[in-house]
Amino acid sequence: MMEKLMDQITEEVTKAFVDAGYDEKYGKVTLSNRPDLCEFQCNGAMSAAKEYKCAPFMISDKIAEALQNNPLFLSVESVKPGFLNMTVSPEYLADYMNRMQEDDGRFGCKKVENPKTIIVDYGGANVAKPLHVGHLRSAVIGESIKRMYRFMGNNVIGDVHLGDWGLQMGLIIEELRVRKPDLVYFDESYEGEYPKEAPFTISELEDIYPTASKKAKEKDAQGNLTESAASFHAKALQATNELQQGRRGYRAILSHILDVSVTDLKKNYDNLNVSFDLWKGESDAQPYIPEMVQMMKDKGYAYYSDGALVVDVTEETDAKEIPPCIILKSDGSALYSTTDLATIVWRMKDYNPDSIVYLTDARQSMHFTQVFRCAKKTGLVNKDMDLRHIGFGTMNGKDGGPFKTRDGGVMRLEYLVDEINQEMLKKIRENQKEKENLEMSEEEAKETAKKIALAALKYGDLSNQASKDYIFDIDRFTSFEGNTGPYILYTIVRIKSILGKYEALGKSVFDVAEAILPAEKANEKTLMLVLSRFGTVIENATEENAPHKICAYIYELSNAFNAFYHDTKILSEEDEKKQKSYIGLLLLTKGILETSIDMLGFSAPDRM
Repeated sequence: MMEKLMDQITEEVTKAFVDAGYDEKYGKVTLSNRPDLCEFQCNGAMSAAKEYKCAPFMISDKIAEALQNNPLFLSVESVKPGFLNMTVSPEYLADYMNRMQEDDGRFGCKKVENPKTIIVDYGGANVAKPLHVGHLRSAVIGESIKRMYRFMGNNVIGDVHLGDWGLQMGLIIEELRVRKPDLVYFDESYEGEYPKEAPFTISELEDIYPTASKKAKEKDAQGNLTESAASFHAKALQATNELQQGRRGYRAILSHILDVSVTDLKKNYDNLNVSFDLWKGESDAQPYIPEMVQMMKDKGYAYYSDGALVVDVTEETDAKEIPPCIILKSDGSALYSTTDLATIVWRMKDYNPDSIVYLTDARQSMHFTQVFRCAKKTGLVNKDMDLRHIGFGTMNGKDGGPFKTRDGGVMRLEYLVDEINQEMLKKIRENQKEKENLEMSEEEAKETAKKIALAALKYGDLSNQASKDYIFDIDRFTSFEGNTGPYILYTIVRIKSILGKYEALGKSVFDVAEAILPAEKANEKTLMLVLSRFGTVIENATEENAPHKICAYIYELSNAFNAFYHDTKILSEEDEKKQKSYIGLLLLTKGILETSIDMLGFSAPDRM
């Protein structure tokens, strides 16, 4: 297994500290914060001076001297008052590049030693309702985090966790009864098989819910519910209750709602290149609720307060008040917290995961604090179980408020994706006019536009720290310049084009094993140094659930590559060995960029 370059440097410096009689903890090496002076630095002598009661430079001088003939370094300087400035040897760096190239798609990034089973809960879509822009972040961030965990060698299970329980189901059942009262599902005496075909299409279903919701909320001039709204609401509550108690006809309607909705949701998630291993919903947790509630009562964790069944979750160290976790409402019905707890029960039973990670809006953080504490207190999971909530900020429009349609409504996700696709298609056609040699069929142009649009959308979201709000700006996100998805793809396409031309000269890209030579120019060495950090970046980004760190890295890598490209005559290089070395570097850059964007959940076209 390859060791990371930073680890190798730290190892050599630490050895020098220990050999000189100092504690190993002082050998920590970091990237230089003054790249104009050196590539790596160690400030350990500054801290060690206090312990060993001498001037820092006396220690740094000793270490620098000990490392003078080390083949890893071109130079090691002791700089007063006691800094160590290091520059890596071009020969050693080239050898490291060749080893990265041979590392079978890992590029020097080791898998975790102890793989974990991790469930990532990142869909949260409601059945019978179309996905809207509010669902974008959980899908995009969750998919990326799932892929990062997987790349590091963990066993990861993605669950959509559908909202398919609660009052919305009762509302749909009631509105369906109004529209089609003769359906067999409403006949309580019916004992036969229910039809296989759903009694509605997805577009009918998407009209049924908002109509029902509006009916149940209608108010009079005084602001009170109208008589018809109150009656409709009561009937919907009754239907919800009967569904939850297992009424056959209603369960059959639920099954149809799920079939029709899931087919449509899958299509929409596919367009985002997002996929789930499990299509479970809140309804799947229902069978576990009665036993779980009984256990909480029997063991004295749950008690009645104002008619509701609750569990106290306060801890002595709390700086602010954490309200009790409500398990059942006063009418005996379940809440989100009940379903989330019961979902933990079935996940532990079926998968026994080491960790469960939830992706939702940051405003739900109190809910998850209550649920996680309740799960640990009542023994649903061990005290040290890793239950984690990754709360994200909101996606806002250019006005700074939540992103809306032009008429102020919530935008459907498929309309947003389509809008960006159209914008990209327009840019590709403009590009074709400018570059007369770029001939693309209509089909290729559409397929290419889709790939670039997805990169624009996902990179635009993921390049921001998840916990922060961000401005959704289509013009900026779809630009081919600057810190954008299309710029990253443009860099990959540029590399593919050079490699294609190289092969057109009758040469093979497979004939460049161990071909990378020591860098002769500054831009070439900078590119190698950025490439060498891949493993460190991915490990760090995964540990911190931070896809934005991968975005920052591939932007830096794209800039380093483009600077090298503009400074180097690759295809017209006459020295065969040098040219092979350049091609080796191109292959390594392409491999790392493609592996990184795959973790972010998008891919590059062959041409742009």
